[in-house]
Amino acid sequence: MIRFLNVSLMRGTKPLLEGVDLTLNPGDKIGLIGANGAGKSSLFGMLRGELHPDQGEIDFPAKWRMAYVAQETPPLERAALDYAIDGDVHLRKLEAELARLESEPESTDNGIAIGEIYSALADADAYTVQSRGEQLLLGLGFSLSQMQQPIASFSGGWRMRLNLAQALMCPSDLLLLDEPTNHLDLDAIIWLEDWLKRYAGTLIIISHDRDFLDEIVNVIVHIDERRLKRYSGNYSGFERQRAAQMILAAGALAKQQRQRAHLESFVNRFKAQASKARQAQSRMKALEKMEELAPLRAAAEFSFEFREPLAAPNPLLVMEDVDAGYHILDEHGDKVGDKVIVSNIKFSLQIGQRIGLLGVNGAGKSTLIKTIAGELMPLTGDATLGKGLSIGYFAQHQVEMLRHDESPLWHLAKIAPTVREQELRNFLGGFNFPGNMVTSPIRPFSGGEKARLALALIVWQRPNLLLLDEPTNHLDLETREALTMALAQFEGTLVVVSHDRHLLRATTDQFIIVADGKLQPFDGDLDDYKDWLFQTKLGKGTTVLPAAGKDNKTAFPVATAVATPAAPVADKKDQKRQDAEQRQRTAALRKPIEGKIKRLEEQIAKRNEQKADVDAKLGEASIYEAANKAKLKTLLADQSFYKKDLAQLEAEWMELQEQLEGLAA
Repeated sequence: MIRFLNVSLMRGTKPLLEGVDLTLNPGDKIGLIGANGAGKSSLFGMLRGELHPDQGEIDFPAKWRMAYVAQETPPLERAALDYAIDGDVHLRKLEAELARLESEPESTDNGIAIGEIYSALADADAYTVQSRGEQLLLGLGFSLSQMQQPIASFSGGWRMRLNLAQALMCPSDLLLLDEPTNHLDLDAIIWLEDWLKRYAGTLIIISHDRDFLDEIVNVIVHIDERRLKRYSGNYSGFERQRAAQMILAAGALAKQQRQRAHLESFVNRFKAQASKARQAQSRMKALEKMEELAPLRAAAEFSFEFREPLAAPNPLLVMEDVDAGYHILDEHGDKVGDKVIVSNIKFSLQIGQRIGLLGVNGAGKSTLIKTIAGELMPLTGDATLGKGLSIGYFAQHQVEMLRHDESPLWHLAKIAPTVREQELRNFLGGFNFPGNMVTSPIRPFSGGEKARLALALIVWQRPNLLLLDEPTNHLDLETREALTMALAQFEGTLVVVSHDRHLLRATTDQFIIVADGKLQPFDGDLDDYKDWLFQTKLGKGTTVLPAAGKDNKTAFPVATAVATPAAPVADKKDQKRQDAEQRQRTAALRKPIEGKIKRLEEQIAKRNEQKADVDAKLGEASIYEAANKAKLKTLLADQSFYKKDLAQLEAEWMELQEQLEGLAA
C-alpha cells in the first residue's frame, strides 16, 4: 500500500501540503483532482522520488515497479514501435545481456548463462512483445506504417502518445498518469479506458475528463486547502459526497458563528463590569479555544455565455459534391496534385442544429471542419454560404495561434478597434482576466488561461455558427463545465469535435461520422459509437455503423470509395429522410424559443427576488416613520415597477409557451 505520513511540502514560498495522512490500497484505481496549482503534479514528483517532502514520509513497497509518462521525447531516428517496446526496461536489459553473452567465446558457463537468459526472456513474454507493442500503438491511433517511422518525424502530440505507449508497455505495480487524454482523440481515449480497466496494479490518474474518471477510478483523492481527502467511488460519486459535506459544513459553520457572536456580545458588554469580570474572562477563554471551522468556499463558479447572434441565415451553409483535402506541392511550392481526405460531401447546416462529429483518428474530422470554416478551399464541388453567416472557429491548435508577446487586451482590441478600452476590460474580466493580467503578455499564462482567452475572442464576435475542434484541450474541470453550460444555451448552430463525452452529450443532439473517406449520419449515441469502434479496431473487415435505435444492434455497411452501393429501398429511405428533415425543422424552430424562455425565467426569478426584498422592507414598521419618507417613496416606486415588469415578463413567457405547444401539435 501507499502511505502518506504527516507529509508537508512547500514549492518556493507556497505551501502545497500540510501534515497530510493518507492510505491507498494495492489495486486501487485513484483519480487525483484539485484546482490548478494545488499540487497534483508535485505529489507525482514525490512518488517518483524527484521531490522530497519537507516533513513526513511517503512509504510504499520498495519492490514495486513504477511506470509513468516521460514529458520529453528526443527526436531520435529510432522506429516508433521499437521506442514503445523500450518501455519494458527489464526486457531490453535481458536482450542486451543475451547479445553480450552470444558475442563471447563458447564455454560451459557461457552456455548455462545463455540458457538462463532465454528462460528469463520467456518469463518476460519476449516472444509476444512485438504484437503487444503493435496492439498498444494501434489502440493509440498509429497505423502499421507509422510504427516503422522514426520518432523525429512525429509532432509533439504524437510523441506524447509514444511516451504513453512506453509507460503502458512497462510491466508495473504502480502506474502514474498525468493528463493522459490531453493528446488523444475520442477513439484513443475509449481504447485507453478499456486498457486501464484491465490494469492489475495500482493506478493514479490526474485528469480533467470527468467521463474518463467515471469509467476507470474507484477512489478519488481531492487536494483542497493543502489537505488530501479520500472519497470512495468515481468522480460523480465524489461530487455527490462533496455536495453533502458542503451542506453539513455550512450548517456547522453557521452554528459556530452564532455561538461566537453570542460569546463576543457577552464579553463586549460585561468585560468592564467588576461583577461580571470572571464570567467575561471564562467566555474569552472559550472563544480562544473554539476551533475555527474553515470557511466554506463556494465552488469557484466560473461561467460565461455566448451572446445572441446578430443574424440567423437559413440555411447557413450548403456543400454539394465537395471533395475536402489538401493540395500536394513540390519542393518549389508548385501544385502537383490533390490529396482527397473526405469525398463527395453533400451537407447543409440549418439554424439550431447541434452536431457532434465522430470518426477515428485521421479519418478527416479536422479537414472537414477547416473546409466548413473556409480555412481550406474545396478541391471540387461548391460550398454556398448564407448571407450574414458569422463563423466562430476554435481550431485544435488555437492556443498556439495567439501572439504570446501580447496581452489579452491587445488581442481583443485587434478585433474590436473602435470599442472603448473599459468595455473591453469589463468583458475580459468576465473571463477571469482581472487587473494587471489583462495588460500582461500571455507567454507565462497556463494552457487553460490561453484557451480561455481564445474562447473569449470567439464569444465577442457573436457567431451564428460555432465550429469547435477539441475545445477542451488544456481546460480544467471548472472551465470545461462553464463551456458546456454556455454551449448548451448557445442559440446558433454548433458543430463540435471533442474527446470530452460529457460535453458532447450535453451540447449536441445528433452525430455525423467521417469514415472511409465519406460523411455519413450516425444513427446512434456514444455507447453505440464505442461498440462500433471496438468492432472496427478488432476486425479488418467492412466498416459498419449501428442502425437506428440503441436497442437494435443490427449493422449496415458503409459504402467505401470503390464499393458499389446497394439499390435503395425508396419508400423507407424517403420516409426516414422526410422524418429527419421534419425533426430538424422543428428543432430549428424550437431552439431560439427555448433559449428565450430560459432567459425570461431567469429574469422572472431575479425580479421576484427583488420584489420580495422590497415587500419585506415595506413590511417593517420603521419604514413608515417620518424620517424614512424618501426611502418609502423609493420602495413604493420600485414595488410598482417590479409588479409591472413581472406582469409583462410573464405574459411574454405564456406567449412563448403557446408557440412551443403549437410546434409540438
